[in-house]
Amino acid sequence: MRVDRAREAALDALAACRRNGAWIDGALKQVLKRDGLSGRDAAFASRIAYGVMQNRIYLDRCLARCLTQRPEKLEPLLLDILRIGAYQILLMDKVPVNAAVNEAVEMAKADGPLPRDIVTRDAIDNAFTIDMAMGGSSNTVLHTLAIAREAGVEYDLQRINDISRRTPNICKVAPSSRFHMQDVLRAGGVSAIIHEIARIPGALHLDAMTVSGKTLGETVEGCGIADETVIHPLENAYSRDGGLAILFGNLAEEGAVVKKAGVHPDMMSFRGPAVIFESQEEACEGILAGKVKSGDVVVIRNEGPKGGPGMQEMLAPTSYIMGQGLGAEVALITDGRFSGATHGACIGHISPEAAEGGLIGLLRNGDMIEYSIPDRTLNACLSEEEIARRRADWKPTYNKVSSSWLSRYRQLASNASKGAVLRRGE
Repeated sequence: MRVDRAREAALDALAACRRNGAWIDGALKQVLKRDGLSGRDAAFASRIAYGVMQNRIYLDRCLARCLTQRPEKLEPLLLDILRIGAYQILLMDKVPVNAAVNEAVEMAKADGPLPRDIVTRDAIDNAFTIDMAMGGSSNTVLHTLAIAREAGVEYDLQRINDISRRTPNICKVAPSSRFHMQDVLRAGGVSAIIHEIARIPGALHLDAMTVSGKTLGETVEGCGIADETVIHPLENAYSRDGGLAILFGNLAEEGAVVKKAGVHPDMMSFRGPAVIFESQEEACEGILAGKVKSGDVVVIRNEGPKGGPGMQEMLAPTSYIMGQGLGAEVALITDGRFSGATHGACIGHISPEAAEGGLIGLLRNGDMIEYSIPDRTLNACLSEEEIARRRADWKPTYNKVSSSWLSRYRQLASNASKGAVLRRGE
């Protein structure tokens, strides 16, 4: 396989898409024909191009594949793979991709700064602060908690709540607004958001080191808002607190996550009867069949790390609720998680999950559920005595899996409040 030519063909096709607005299919076909690539070479170029376009390229697998072809040239191939990934990440033409990749390799050779030098408690605080300012992503909570654990940083959900309460929401992107990420980039990008939030004393750790080799404060120096309709100044924030909230209560003793920036104002506090579904698929069928009415609280359980297993993203149930015009009349709670395109009164990551004996697994149809996002609470209106009676009769239920690996994952997975990471053996 001619790795270099396949790589260059993929990057040329991607460049044509960016330069001329061409579709990747046509651009790739022209480049492959121009370079006379076919068979395995064409297939490899296509995998690179489509992977970058979809932002789902698995660089480690790609590197391993290349190393089987060219094992004697480790460093050049490492640079090749890093360039492929950097092509997607470094969006502006003025950013020299090769220089950035070379610097990353040199930093690793020089023994630092290494990932654990950068992923500190202060850096994680900064990450959540920016997430809150941008309207919040519930998946950020899950993934960042997992990263913190691997970095050896103790981090809990209450700390995230504290950050949310002191961070204004100054930017919203689709589906919570009409703006998209390209609009944010045009308005100054994430750097402009950081620079604006930094006006609040103590909101950010500006001395925290970043992957650029500069502190956060140095990185955003001089960056301002270019369009205040997209990125609001502090004086005109969407809300005085952040886009995410962590809820606690008897239904979420270890926490639950809601993207409050996407919740209708009328749904910030709510009470309604539970309509229970044992999986995402069952919920989709039930919603489309009209089983969910105005005023209900949809409960989707057994979709957590153990119950799923694997905690798949759920977009369809919330889309169906919105499609039936119930977005401001129905709430949804789950031990699973949501897609980034989800909006509405959707509370996820409930911990403990149903599969480990959480109260969500003991609920019955008609039980009254209530939450208050301003008060950060989520509860089932059940007495302690009734909960105890139900718990005595409870038996764990799981979605069936045929894979032995998924069965092992189920046994080792922690819940969402811990990042759904695998428990370490003692």
